[in-house]
Amino acid sequence: MKRAAAMAMAGLLFCALALDPTASGYLVQTTVPQAGGCPQFDHWNLSPAAPLNRRWSTSLPLAPTTILTAAASGTGAQLTEIEQAITASFGAWMGVTGTTLNATAYPGEIAPLARASSASACINDEESNADGLNSICFNQASMGFTSGVLAFTVIITANAPGASVGASQTAAFAGQILEADTLFRNDSQATFATPAGLATPQGQGAYDLESLLIHELGHWFALDHSAVWRSIMWPYAPPPGEFLGQRPTAQAPDGPLADDDRTAIRMLYPDPNDTVNIGAIRGQVLPANPFALATIPAPSAGRSVTGIFGASVVAVDAATGAVIAGTLGGWSCSAANPPPQFDGSFDIERLPVGHSYLIYAEPIVGLAQPSDFSIALGDLCPSGAAPACTTPEVDTNFNPRVRPVGP
Repeated sequence: MKRAAAMAMAGLLFCALALDPTASGYLVQTTVPQAGGCPQFDHWNLSPAAPLNRRWSTSLPLAPTTILTAAASGTGAQLTEIEQAITASFGAWMGVTGTTLNATAYPGEIAPLARASSASACINDEESNADGLNSICFNQASMGFTSGVLAFTVIITANAPGASVGASQTAAFAGQILEADTLFRNDSQATFATPAGLATPQGQGAYDLESLLIHELGHWFALDHSAVWRSIMWPYAPPPGEFLGQRPTAQAPDGPLADDDRTAIRMLYPDPNDTVNIGAIRGQVLPANPFALATIPAPSAGRSVTGIFGASVVAVDAATGAVIAGTLGGWSCSAANPPPQFDGSFDIERLPVGHSYLIYAEPIVGLAQPSDFSIALGDLCPSGAAPACTTPEVDTNFNPRVRPVGP
């Protein structure tokens, strides 16, 4: 098992095939099996017989008060208001069509939201209270709250079949998530507000609880940060007093998400009955001058860096200009010949068919920096992996050029 904390991160279509792992549409958390081999994409093993348990701790900070609500503090109405925000946040991901998380197409995959009373219901810094119960905590201190961190999520995954944690089910595969806990800062450095609380005068200086929680729940489901600015999985929170995207509604529960987020969750939890989001675009990001990579050290025995690693690759709908999906490309892995090869490969899957797409690649040199994606990229080559493997540094030293297509 491993601990991975995520801090608060053309015109050609063909059907996706079962291929060896590649840097896949979006950046997702991975686990290298204990027995070795290629990185496996982390995800839950859910079914109506083994639904995702979820709870939140009703222990709230009182001095200072960090959760602002329209209802009076310390009342049942306040707890109900917070619970409604949590339910709506889960609903954003459960409202995406084309996934097995969808509450309409796959009822029973996610259990009803429960309550816990303990302030320390979440995994602590030493993991001594890992219990297989997936929790959200607002009043638990942690060394993870360094300067600027508003919330973070810790997940525990199995690195071999048969692993288990507390009340969690026994893992069926390497990469199966066994527990996910989210902690919100509980000191004077930050305050959060429910949608109703954000509308009050004091709420104007608070961070929107729903925006941050939807982001953290993306980590629950094994998504890492996105380099797409509009995405809910962008590494940075909206400013105090603002929320990102549209508020979830009964008609559009996934309203806060961007297309990039929807494509991401479809890639990890694809609906086998989906006939719309089944397109894929695969390729490599290579330098015009291959000698530009000659100075990069070989990441592992018998390997060399043959493509751009960590380039932001996005698929843009040619008709609307909307970013439908993105990833940080750069690697592929053959089950017959692990570990990963850093060859600039990318694989953007679960694209809607019947559209034309433009593919763009650019370095991560803007507001989002390589450090914002270090957890997922670092997990490609964990310490002690066999055969030896070292992830190269993200390549930001290139300038993309757009060449006209045609005669």
